[in-house]
Amino acid sequence: MAEPIVVVESLRDWKAPAPSVRLVLADDYLADPAFAESELHVINLCRSTRYQSLGYYCSLLAEARGHRVLASVATLQDLSRKIIYGSEIPALAQYLDRLSDDERASLPAAFNVYLGQCENRLLGPLARRLFEQFAVPLLHVELRRRENKVCVDGLRTLSIRSLDAEQAVFLDQALQAHVAKGWRGARKRRAARFDVAMLVDADDPQPPSNVEALDKFVAAGKRLGLEVEIIGRRDFGRLAEFDALFIRETTRLAHHTYAFSRRAEREGLVVIDDPTSILRCTNKVYLAELLTRYKVAAPKACIFGEREVKRLPELLGFPMVLKAPEGAFSKGVFKANDREELDAIAARLLDDSELALAQEFMPTEFDWRVGVLAGKPLYVCQYAMAGGHWQIVKHEDSGDYSEGDSATLAVEEAPPEVVETAVRAANLIGDGLYGVDLKQTAAGIRVIEVNDNPSLDAGIEDAVLGDVLYDRIMGEFLHRLQQRTRARVRRRAG
Repeated sequence: MAEPIVVVESLRDWKAPAPSVRLVLADDYLADPAFAESELHVINLCRSTRYQSLGYYCSLLAEARGHRVLASVATLQDLSRKIIYGSEIPALAQYLDRLSDDERASLPAAFNVYLGQCENRLLGPLARRLFEQFAVPLLHVELRRRENKVCVDGLRTLSIRSLDAEQAVFLDQALQAHVAKGWRGARKRRAARFDVAMLVDADDPQPPSNVEALDKFVAAGKRLGLEVEIIGRRDFGRLAEFDALFIRETTRLAHHTYAFSRRAEREGLVVIDDPTSILRCTNKVYLAELLTRYKVAAPKACIFGEREVKRLPELLGFPMVLKAPEGAFSKGVFKANDREELDAIAARLLDDSELALAQEFMPTEFDWRVGVLAGKPLYVCQYAMAGGHWQIVKHEDSGDYSEGDSATLAVEEAPPEVVETAVRAANLIGDGLYGVDLKQTAAGIRVIEVNDNPSLDAGIEDAVLGDVLYDRIMGEFLHRLQQRTRARVRRRAG
């Protein structure tokens, strides 16, 4: 059975008497390998859980380690943008509409939810529902009055430092009750109904699919009986019109692509890239921890903050590769040749994030890329390094970029170890569409990263399969939609 722990940034943040659950410092949880190897239920009460804060990384690495965690990074992302969680608010009105006029009149303008409980008896059912729906340890809820109605107006995570002594005691009581009941995650959303929305940014200078490939996806959909419509970021409000969402735009977390994915999942659409895959793939710190946990061969890596920078040379040597937690198409990846470059690059990276990633430098003439769909290999490519550069894409200060040559192989012609390692790495992320980058060295195959939004360009990745590549991807949408429809029929019959 998983041991519950409460993660805090400072022991002084806990203002109640001796806690009923073990307190663990965030720095210790992130750095001590003993925690990574334990079975834990992590209750994250860090001061801040904003994107790339210490609290954010505690939740992120808890998921990479297979720990049950409150709150999940998906929920933290949801609550950071009202455009995502706002669709959930109208359903909460029922818990307030049940109150009498006098009871509604007595309600405060805002209240806190502590692991599903609150201090106001009238708001207890709403507090429980909010916790079931969002599964956040501390939540601040704002109410709004309109005529004789009261509704939920806004939600945000609450810092433990903002609690007074009395509130801290109430939190400890709620914590005891929560641990006694056992952990429950957020409720799953309903499944739904065969129109496919394909999200595209027409102005992206380096899109994951060129125009010819997009046309081929539309044509493949028609061959399979799917109506594929290209949409843009302004079509967020139309998602409920579709049965599936296919994101062919470079994904990021603090970005509309993640908002689209999360909203589509909540609406019950079949989604590729699904939000969990985006969360896991876009953060290189998470990937490094995940590959280490499951003993997938990867370059020697160190997750570092400000205190660890000085130790990197003895651990990795020079040159070394430094990576921003979030990046795509070789952006946010730098090579440090000496201490001066290391200090300068690390300072830039840590200005934006509490943690970053350092890896040993592995020079090769090309990188492997294996496309994996629903747990099976789809295509294999070799990407040569850009001319005079150590990466496959060379970005200029002007915004221009250049790429090396590529060669596409049939899956059965590629080295089996490359394909098998790629599939194993992709399956740690999920069952979506991934591009796994690997290096082939004298020491063996090493996984560099797993991309949730791999390049699929006509003339490159489809060079062997041709239109079959597009048919297989759209066929996976059809398969999932049919499965979902059959499940709905069974539920109705039962």
